[in-house]
Amino acid sequence: MLFSGKKSDDSTIVELLASSLRRDIAFGALLPDQKLKINELRARYGGSNHSMRETLQILSTEGLVEATAQRGFRVTSATEDDVRDIQMVRFEVEKIALSRSITQGDINWEGRVMAAHHALQKTEADVATSPDDLIALKWDEACRAFSFALIEACNSPRLIDLHRKFFDQSRRFRLAQMREGRLDWAARKCRQKGLLEAVLARNEDDALRILQEDLDAELRHEKNK
Repeated sequence: MLFSGKKSDDSTIVELLASSLRRDIAFGALLPDQKLKINELRARYGGSNHSMRETLQILSTEGLVEATAQRGFRVTSATEDDVRDIQMVRFEVEKIALSRSITQGDINWEGRVMAAHHALQKTEADVATSPDDLIALKWDEACRAFSFALIEACNSPRLIDLHRKFFDQSRRFRLAQMREGRLDWAARKCRQKGLLEAVLARNEDDALRILQEDLDAELRHEKNK
């Protein structure tokens, strides 16, 4: 149990609960279509009935949890159609945000993109050889940081919020591929290098093409070579 039920139902507790459930949905500890019962979740994560219900409502708005007709909750499904739909919307959001960042980003933004790319390369090398949960979590965060760095200069809080939402919805598919050995690390490294170079060169066409290729690779279920 992460939190005592005696703690007050403040925003900090809800944020921590939401973070824990997001992680467990992404890593498959909470399975697609699994029913989420308040009492069972409280026994596992802590919090009060109110804080847990509020947490599930937040995750519902993020598309990670669905409210059923019987006023309960379940983890959203994870079919092939779900993957395609999430990746399609994610690309459309990131395409707009990346285009704006390439146009508006300054030298400091370029530096943050380069730093995020360097960190991602280090964690990719680690997770490719030792894919335990701790390293996988660091890799997942590095993926998020690089993706965010690319679009953060778009100067649109709403685009950034949409990016976060659909990135989080796609996490479990990418993590499942990692655990099942279905990621081609060499191909990923090549795409990430190409994307970085295109962004630094302010070559929008190449950057968007490589971004599309990277998202498409998750649908092709690429395998290590």
